[in-house]
Amino acid sequence: MIELKAITKVYRSRAGVTEAIRGIDLHVRSGEIFGVIGHSGAGKSTLLRCVNLLERPTTGSVTVGGVELTKLSARQLQRQRRRIGIIFQHFNLLSTATVRDNIAFPLRLAKRPRSEIRARVDEMIKMVGLEGHGDKYPSQLSGGQKQRVGIARALANKPEVLLCDEATSALDPQTTESILSLLLSINEKLGLTIMLITHEMNVIRSICDRVAVIDDGVIVESGEVIDVFLHPQQRITQEFVAQSGDASDEFTSGLDGARRGRLLRVRFKGEMTYEPVLFEAVKETGAVFSILQGTVSRMKRVPYGHLLVDVRGSNMDMDRIVERLRTEGIEAEVLS
Repeated sequence: MIELKAITKVYRSRAGVTEAIRGIDLHVRSGEIFGVIGHSGAGKSTLLRCVNLLERPTTGSVTVGGVELTKLSARQLQRQRRRIGIIFQHFNLLSTATVRDNIAFPLRLAKRPRSEIRARVDEMIKMVGLEGHGDKYPSQLSGGQKQRVGIARALANKPEVLLCDEATSALDPQTTESILSLLLSINEKLGLTIMLITHEMNVIRSICDRVAVIDDGVIVESGEVIDVFLHPQQRITQEFVAQSGDASDEFTSGLDGARRGRLLRVRFKGEMTYEPVLFEAVKETGAVFSILQGTVSRMKRVPYGHLLVDVRGSNMDMDRIVERLRTEGIEAEVLS
């Protein structure tokens, strides 16, 4: 759905030349939620704004829905942008317009008939859960309600792609969760392709299918969220995972005095999370075990978890346990 090839964005000023993004290739599949995570100044906002050419790339091509935007005239680009909705960190609502008028704004720009606008606005208000708030002004709304208006406005023209520019970073945790749930619901109901940027790994973990990690204007790591999360390769990715409070590498600290046998680390995901595979594997040997630390959580809708297990038994017992776990598709590693 979104194809970025060799995208570079260079800013020139009297102070010199700044390369915001450098040679980025990126493919976002139709119907998925794709996240881009990075620290402030990494280039993620510039990258997102290149998708709808709010920032025109210095070099490279941008293709959305089979149309190469970088080759279009200004008038052609304006028409194509109706296929791409965008929501912003600070909402960007018209302060003197009601909720209804804010949602209707892009429809009026597109010169839709009044009856169509009215019906579409009613539909959007219901979709984002703002019934009873249509005649209020932004100053009368909470942060979460303002973002719901922003989402409704972005969806008014029935876009194929929704861009989210730090859409939850100005919200409290509870409101963030509700907005993420709304975006996930919209993605599933409408089959909408969503590309979002954030500096929060928990946002990526909650709703994204795939993720790209950007650092100093370059994509340094990308892949399925659960794989990147469980096996971060780059230092910056490891930092983001650690900040989410669920990094398995943190498990081993302070355990030397707690264990009596050998330390086994187990990683699992999917439906095997709920199966007693570890118990069955150990039962087949003469070993015994105790769980020292562990967690079970979900990434989008996929369950996953980590365990650190103290196993007391022979080397042969440990080899058999590891082999059985790996046969079941579970990662197992003897740490000591």
